[in-house]
Amino acid sequence: MNAMKALWSFSELSSALGVACDGDCVGITGVSIDTRTLQAGDLFVALKDQRDGHEFVSAAFKAGAAAALVSRDYVRQAGDGVLYRVADPLDGLVALGQAARKRLSLDARVIGVTGSAGKTGTKEMLRACLSRLGATHASEKSYNNHWGVPLTLARMPADTRFAVFEIGMNHADEIRPLTKMVRPHAAIVTTVEAVHLEHFPSVAAIADAKGEIFEGLPPGGAAIIKYDNPFAGRLRGIAEALGAKPVTFGFDGNADVCGLDFRTSDDGSDMTVSIAGQRVPVHLAMPGQHIAENALAAAAAIAAIGADLPTALAALAALAPPSGRGARSALYLEGGEALLIDESYNANPASMKAALATLGAVPRQKYMRRIAVLGDMLELGCEAPGLHVGLKSAVDAADIDLVFACGPHMKGLYDALPGAKKGGYSLSSAQLENVLADRLRAGDVVMVKASNGTRLGAVVAALKSRFGKDGPAA
Repeated sequence: MNAMKALWSFSELSSALGVACDGDCVGITGVSIDTRTLQAGDLFVALKDQRDGHEFVSAAFKAGAAAALVSRDYVRQAGDGVLYRVADPLDGLVALGQAARKRLSLDARVIGVTGSAGKTGTKEMLRACLSRLGATHASEKSYNNHWGVPLTLARMPADTRFAVFEIGMNHADEIRPLTKMVRPHAAIVTTVEAVHLEHFPSVAAIADAKGEIFEGLPPGGAAIIKYDNPFAGRLRGIAEALGAKPVTFGFDGNADVCGLDFRTSDDGSDMTVSIAGQRVPVHLAMPGQHIAENALAAAAAIAAIGADLPTALAALAALAPPSGRGARSALYLEGGEALLIDESYNANPASMKAALATLGAVPRQKYMRRIAVLGDMLELGCEAPGLHVGLKSAVDAADIDLVFACGPHMKGLYDALPGAKKGGYSLSSAQLENVLADRLRAGDVVMVKASNGTRLGAVVAALKSRFGKDGPAA
């Protein structure tokens, strides 16, 4: 978006919020909830979350905010600018998001993405693909919750041609209001797996919660479902009951959108996407079958909204994995290089197994020793011990040489490994940094993966700092 072009005029803001502004009316060029990243011209929304955003309103104006959305009882401070006063700023943000969705052209097309794994990766694929075809707006990072979705909507320019929204949950009934805000033309459930089990009685209940995304579809909208997932039939039933059209994807020849002749290597993957008699060759810069499955889901959505599939999918040849989700970087050690694969942003049993398989596909001709640094997978409830120990088969299948582990649950896996595979264990990520760094050597490939709350991202940062491009620390 042109920084000088108003995202919302003052009259549009007043209409969407149902209130007049308190101060000299202006237009805004963006929407922010964080003064640390706020840009001049933004509307600052004072959400009450981990901290009360009203404490930062004055700081927002000092940083150049054009206006602030605040509670009615907020007391104006010296230096404050234009204020929009509402009962609850979050409700105001929702109203602004709904207005943004409503003002889109009838020709615009919107896609929603949820699933137990692969949401952000699929969303980023769609962003890259659709950007080749027209003005595209998509969620930042993993802004997929009760404030992230309306914030993404509120930031959407009126001339958007394609929009992609990631929608997440860890409880039932959380997706329902979000998908009704987004009103997608196509909705993807990437997969249903054993995640958030501490909040659900069964994986089937997780499938039902993911299926809520189909409630936002128009009649005949595309409900995109992984063909070989055990809950595909359940999701199909939910979609059909809502009047949506189920569209399946996968490597099975019976899937509506099928990946043929799949080949993967350390340098990426290749396949042919078969859909409705059309065959499109696709190269992906990111290796791994799970990445290719995400691409098939994206292809299904692109086709469902009537976009140019070959042109769009060509973007995947240059799309690199983002930080924390498979990004690769070199580590410079005495005697040569090692490869770091950063999967530290999140983890569940399915994504952990996929990441281990990808590590196992790195050829030993390039990197002789495979090292996995694994931290706890969170929100698994009473199933957590068994699901962590159950990763041993994936470690064995990937022919991992050394495992470093941290967290109380990952201790079970570590104890189940033979002594030769045990690199080191600690209760916290901070205690693991030096142990791991001391054991690394040139020719290693090291993959770091855990739920974000385990904080293995700090280990990734420490490795990059210690073995950055200037060489190993003295």
